[in-house]
Amino acid sequence: MSPRPRTLPGGLLALAVGAFGIGLTEFVIMGLLPQVADDFRVTESVAGWLISGYALSVAVGGVALTAAVTRLPRKQVLLALMVLFIVGNLLSALADTYAVMLAGRIVAALCHGAFFGIGAVVAAGLVAPARRAGAIAMMFAGLTVANVLGVPFGTFLGQHLGWRSTFWAITGIGLLALAALAVLVPGRAAADGDAPAGGLRGELRAFAHPQVWLSLLVTVLGFGGMFGAFTYIAYTLTEVSGFATGTVPWLLVLFGVGLFAGNLLGGRAADRDLHGTLVTVLAVLTLVLVGFALTAASPVLTVASLVLMGAFGFATVPPLQMRIMKYAQRAPTLASGANIAAFNLGNALGAWIGGVTISAGLGYTAPIWAGAALTLAGLGVLLAAARLARREPTTAPAAPRPLDVAA
Repeated sequence: MSPRPRTLPGGLLALAVGAFGIGLTEFVIMGLLPQVADDFRVTESVAGWLISGYALSVAVGGVALTAAVTRLPRKQVLLALMVLFIVGNLLSALADTYAVMLAGRIVAALCHGAFFGIGAVVAAGLVAPARRAGAIAMMFAGLTVANVLGVPFGTFLGQHLGWRSTFWAITGIGLLALAALAVLVPGRAAADGDAPAGGLRGELRAFAHPQVWLSLLVTVLGFGGMFGAFTYIAYTLTEVSGFATGTVPWLLVLFGVGLFAGNLLGGRAADRDLHGTLVTVLAVLTLVLVGFALTAASPVLTVASLVLMGAFGFATVPPLQMRIMKYAQRAPTLASGANIAAFNLGNALGAWIGGVTISAGLGYTAPIWAGAALTLAGLGVLLAAARLARREPTTAPAAPRPLDVAA
């Protein structure tokens, strides 16, 4: 009798739709910032708080909001988070002042970290143990599709119908995601057994494991290196590689294609060998960034570097998320949310260091060199963490049971 084909749980599709909407909210504002600044009559730097304020709120929400809901059934929490997302984008669409717009961005951002953190645990529980990293990658695929297709379309829509139309569209995507989560994510009737054992205290206990903290540090450094190089990529493309400004959006689409492919492939590889995948990806990403910095004056090699940087940069996401869940024992929810906050902390760190190198007059390839150094540091921490784990072996933690999403 032939084995049954592996089917994709509908819950993963629902999580991916939610991730798509959240990713679109985070990134589409970059293309609409001039219009928003003109409409509210604020400077570009003030308008920039719509981006940085969002990132800071993601970091806060990823930990604080996740901690606040650890005793609640996970499916119901995901539904509530999507309602928060809808409210935030509705506020942005209706905003008549800059303050209201910023408030809408903050409200929408608060759900970001908790959704991805809890969603990763739910996604892992929807499939067999050997497919869990791939399931997490499938959820994050929604985020990468938002970069490849959603952001260009959202920017086009905002430029032709006004920036508010983009946020109305995102609100609609949120409603679709809410319906999909309600119908497709399986859940059990609320019961005492639905809550994680020990609640918040049990979740916090996971942070007593040094590998959890080391995993967070690897995330900050490893992912921060890629984002630090990416933050100032438009300057590199135009001032060093010689591309016209009008070609930058299309080049970023190629970068997004790399994100999408790397995310899925990284998830599949991590299911086979979690540690080996992380070591390989971080090592190759370091080499890609060094090669990019050395050959940025070549348009052809720059295009290749963009795709590879996106691919190996986002190939780190599923294994990094799986690593912290592995060492968080039976309380992975808060640790998973903290890792989402660590991704955003890495974004901020990489962008800050890249800005420092430019301000120091080191040129527009300097952020790429700085990104390579950060990624190499992340690889060093990972190797040190692996040596520590071998010296102090621990019992392998139990992962979420398949379909145990209400807990």
